[in-house]
This record gives sequence, C-alpha cells and structure tokens, in this order.
Amino acid sequence: MWIYLLLTLVTIGLAFNVRKVIPEGEGKYVFVYNMRSRQHVLNIISMVSIFIMLFAVSALRLNVGNDYAKYTNFMHLIYANAYVPTEVGFNILVWAIYFLSGYENYILVFAIFSFVTVLLFMYAMNDLSQSFRWSFLMFMLLSYYFQSLSTVRYYLALGAALLAFSYIKKGDWPRFVFIVLLGACFHKSLLVILFLYPACCIKWKRWMGLATGIVCLSFLFLQDYYLKLLLIVYPSYQDTDMLEGGTSLISIARCIAVLAFAFLYRDKIKDDRMNIIYVKCNTLALILYVFCSFIPVISRIGYYLTVTQILLVPSILERIEDETKKKIFKLAVLIACLLYFLIFMWKQAPADGVRILPYNTFLLNDMVPLEYQILD
Repeated sequence: MWIYLLLTLVTIGLAFNVRKVIPEGEGKYVFVYNMRSRQHVLNIISMVSIFIMLFAVSALRLNVGNDYAKYTNFMHLIYANAYVPTEVGFNILVWAIYFLSGYENYILVFAIFSFVTVLLFMYAMNDLSQSFRWSFLMFMLLSYYFQSLSTVRYYLALGAALLAFSYIKKGDWPRFVFIVLLGACFHKSLLVILFLYPACCIKWKRWMGLATGIVCLSFLFLQDYYLKLLLIVYPSYQDTDMLEGGTSLISIARCIAVLAFAFLYRDKIKDDRMNIIYVKCNTLALILYVFCSFIPVISRIGYYLTVTQILLVPSILERIEDETKKKIFKLAVLIACLLYFLIFMWKQAPADGVRILPYNTFLLNDMVPLEYQILD
C-alpha cells in the first residue's frame, strides 16, 4: 500500500505546480525562453513527471488487479486462435504483440494499455479542466487511476469517454463518433455514450421530463424484458453472477452532493455550456443508479456519466468569488475525496473484484501458474 500512498502524494504535489499560462498580452511573464513562459515549462515538466510515474507503477505490476490472470488466459486463447468474449480491437492488439514478440508477452500488452489509459486521462483533464490540479486530485483520490489497474479494458474506454468531451466542446461530432467507435473496439459498453452524451448536450424540455418518468416506471415493471435485451448484447452474462444487479449508495451520494453544489452556484456555471452538460450527465447518472439497479454492472454505465465530476467540481471551485467560501469548499472537497480514498484502500483495494493489493512487480516477483499452464 505504501507505494500507492507515496505515488498519490508525489503526483498530487506535482499537479499543484500546474497552472494556467497567461496568454501573451494579458499579463507579464516572469521569465520567457523560446516563446515559452517559466510556468509553461514547469507545467510540462510536472505533467511529464506525473505521466511517467503513473505509467511506471501500472506497467511494472505483475498479477495485480482482479482481471489480470483472467486477461492473461484470454490472451493465451487469442494467440491459439480460440474463442474469447473480448472485443476485436483487444484481440488484434494481443495477437500482434504476441506475434511480434515471438512469445506470450502479456506484460507488454498490459504496459501498452497502461500507457494509453494514463495518456487519455491526462490529456483530457489538461484540455477540459478549469483547474488541472483539482481535477487530478479527484482523479487520484476517487481512485480512477487505481481501479484502472484492475479493469484495464473498461478504464481505457473510460479515458476515451472523457477525451470525447474535448470533441463535444469543439463541436467536432465526426471525431467524437470516431473516438467512441475506436474505444468500443476494446470495450463495447462505450457505445452507450453515442446516445447518452448527445442527450446531455441538447436543451432539455418539459416533455422530455415526462418521457423520462415513463421510462423510469418501465424500469420498475419490465425488468425481465430489459435483462433479455441486455443478454442480446452480452450473451456471455447468461447464467453467471454478472446478471446480479445492485447499485452503489456511495455513487448516489456523490451525484446528490455534486448536483447540490452545482445548484448552489448555478449562477456561476449557467453560461458555461460544458458545465451544463456535466450537470445533465450527473442528473442522468442519478436516475440510472436509482431506477436501474437491476441492470448488471450499472456502475459501468454510470461511470461514463459521473467521470465528469472531476471536471465540474473544479470548475465551480474556481468560480467562487468569496475567498473564504472558496477555501471552505476546497477543504470540504479535499476531506471528502481523502475519506473516499482511505476507505477504498482499506476495504476495496485488497478485496475480490478489485484486488490491487498487495502490489507486485515482475522486477521482484514471479507470475503464479495460470489456468492453461495448470491444465497443460
């Protein structure tokens, strides 16, 4: 656990070196070299350092994460041209890496996923956030990074979902669709944002609220029908514990808290199109968590919506004019995120379903025998 605590502390410290660079003509630079300000150089050094540390810890791990051994078995089956329930992009990448390496180099596959996942999140937060330091703090303390060590395909897709907001912000819908389709080649659940994100971009009208209410009622009375539809998309869920529903009270509480915070400072964000979209995303997530708890792994759909919290909350914090209130709310956010982090590390990190503790690295440890090796 100490490596995770040290990584969190050091990277958050580096993130607080990152500040918005004042455009030329709007302020004075303290130092300028080759048309770059001192702050710009510090930003680059800090962010590159953060990236290297996050990538290294993730890429050097061995048998860390709930899905590590399962994915390694999947990779063996892919290389043997056997059937696996994973998406085509994952299958092609694995086969190509194994073929080029000349052996079953699953460590390199996990390293590539680590590189791309961290890069997607870092780029998206830097591009979209009004305060990178606070977005990154929430990214680490709300354990997005640490959960990416466990569910590698899904968190690559989640990083792609966050990046998709960059194209929504620019109004570049063709690239939005492209990044979603590309990400769906590694986790097809990403396809849901082709509907969810545009639904949060349009202006909501009263008749839409009525329609949403009717749909929510249908979730209560037509659960078996919706589960049958789900099995068409995910046939591998048939007769497994993946069909068990359930929702997260913590996720519901987070949505309520973020929406209450946004409502309190609605006058500060109402003129910001992206913030309005983020509010709608969290509203839709709350509806799903409450009415769709019977749907397997509803949290995966919800996370595509609630990941916007690491953008919305910092934006609101930066817009609070009263310095005393700003400090109070920043302290409240810090305490809430820190408590979440400590609970996660204490209870969830070593538990089945996450299992990122204890941390092992191939530099010091050997891989345990895998299923196909035991059978052989």
